[in-house]
Amino acid sequence: MALTIGVVGATGAVGRKMIDVLGERMLIDVSLRFFASKKSAGSFLEYRGKKIIVEELTEEVMKEKYDYLIFSAGSSVSKKYAPIAKDAGNTIIDNSSYWRMEKNIPLVVPEVNAHVLEDYKGIVANPNCSTIQMLVVLAPLHRKYRMKRLVVSTYQAVSGSGQAAIEELENQLIDDNHPNKVYTKKIAGNCIPHIDVFCENGFSKEELKIVYETHKILEDNTIEINATAVRVPVYSGHSESVYIEFDNEVDKECVTKTLSKSPGIVVIDDLSKNQYPTPLEIADTDSTYVGRIRSDLYNKKAISLWIVADNLRKGAATNAVQIIEAMENIKKKENNYV
Repeated sequence: MALTIGVVGATGAVGRKMIDVLGERMLIDVSLRFFASKKSAGSFLEYRGKKIIVEELTEEVMKEKYDYLIFSAGSSVSKKYAPIAKDAGNTIIDNSSYWRMEKNIPLVVPEVNAHVLEDYKGIVANPNCSTIQMLVVLAPLHRKYRMKRLVVSTYQAVSGSGQAAIEELENQLIDDNHPNKVYTKKIAGNCIPHIDVFCENGFSKEELKIVYETHKILEDNTIEINATAVRVPVYSGHSESVYIEFDNEVDKECVTKTLSKSPGIVVIDDLSKNQYPTPLEIADTDSTYVGRIRSDLYNKKAISLWIVADNLRKGAATNAVQIIEAMENIKKKENNYV
């Protein structure tokens, strides 16, 4: 029997990527419905060669029955419509930041904490893109060696800000005088250490998301985390430089071996051949890539890593679809057990 899946915000950059990923990964039949604003209603999107009409998002259509609803339309839409869909008995995977820190709502990276989805139905939160790729790599290390402190600097692509940001970079590369509207400063040829709004403590909301989401997903708020989030003139793919201190001594070989055996990770780390991951090379893939693995020069309990992933795929769409896959696998196990 086909799964019925609705995509809310289907015409946006992440929504379209959701559709692509569903088409690539779903091994069973899927009956899809697309929802967007009244302005986009009536247009068509393609799924596996078939054109499907985009419907207007209303309270009435959210009260209907679906196996899953994927929300990718921003916090205000999720705040209004996700509870309506939940009250109708639906399972929602929400890509906005609105529900992530709610106590009783699971925040899920399937490779890390899929167990929280057992016996659960309701709203499931998709973490921040930078948090997702970082924890795919750090979670197996935390389980084995226990992290004490980490310092992360992110280098985030403009696609994380939507289509308008992509166009702004394109226009500024052509016209040096093209004004900046999406960002506070010109992005072409520049790096901007400013993602989301700044808080009273001097950190941006993007940086604090990394801190608090990591604590929630790993169920350990004792980890000391310091983050700096930077927007860079790259179209797609987020990169992260991460420094980690553990409770005990670790070495590069042990860390590399652990990561090589962990799900969702591809290790690219051969400096003799200049092999390390970059955003351009890993575009349109679903894995998380790690390289530049090196022991600290002074602290035997510390290691440094370079982490890269496609922010629209693993950082958003793919992770959401993997949540559906994880929930379906849980159902299969339960049915086999019965």
